[in-house]
Amino acid sequence: MSWIENFVRPRIKALISKDDIPDNMWCTCPSCKSMLYLKELQENLNVCSSCSHHMRMDAKARLEMLFDEGEYNKIKTPKGVYDPLKFKDRKRYTERLKDSKSKTGNKDVVLVGEGAVGGIETVIAVFDFAFMGGSMGNAVGAAILKAAEVAVDKKAPLVVVPSSGGARMQEGMISLMQMPRTTIAVEMVKEAGLPYVVILTDPTTGGVTASFAMLGDIHIAEPGAQISFAGKRVIQETIREALPQGFQTAEFLKEHGMVDIVVPRSDLKQKLSDVLNLLTISYSR
Repeated sequence: MSWIENFVRPRIKALISKDDIPDNMWCTCPSCKSMLYLKELQENLNVCSSCSHHMRMDAKARLEMLFDEGEYNKIKTPKGVYDPLKFKDRKRYTERLKDSKSKTGNKDVVLVGEGAVGGIETVIAVFDFAFMGGSMGNAVGAAILKAAEVAVDKKAPLVVVPSSGGARMQEGMISLMQMPRTTIAVEMVKEAGLPYVVILTDPTTGGVTASFAMLGDIHIAEPGAQISFAGKRVIQETIREALPQGFQTAEFLKEHGMVDIVVPRSDLKQKLSDVLNLLTISYSR
């Protein structure tokens, strides 16, 4: 035991009661376990100041981060077909939806915004992992399709920022049908001669990876993001071999040609602006 734990900490605890410290002032970095002041963490775009671990961001904060001056017009997305199977596990699906709506303030996983990025009119669709793990159900497919339609109508690039555990099991086959649905949405944008960029964040997995998330003209990823279809344990048990160090991380995928650029969050807006400028010039020729 160190002198800090034996001497300093008990004295501090004696001076300050637990009730004097708000629960929402500090959080722990999941990577290095450092205690982080929440306000400073938010100002640092949810990146740990000690180890540069990129924590997850909610969809509204991402939209504000990516658009010029943080200003954008929110695009209304279609209402999904909820609970088609009357699904129930430990909770009813309708109850899980209600809890996620209350927790995030969103109607479903994806928020869509339209505004300028580096002066270029752009449509951005962002996932919120806090809403049922960013799982892809009917409402997600409808939101991606709506984002594509707006992009085509406005003749604007489409940017999608996934953060998802994959398909939403509570919707069964309907969830799996969103894979071809979102693929068609991407093709609409490409057939219109418009850029399509994907910003891969932690985690991007399952049916999301197997559809629209890996169809971008350019794939940008945040450092350390897990990008995969099946989980590491499942793959190891299937092939009965140990997987390489860092397997399924953004850096590993960049080395193997599946990701184009790995960009720290602080540089992401500028890099996206540069990419959109280059693609816009290229597509206009």
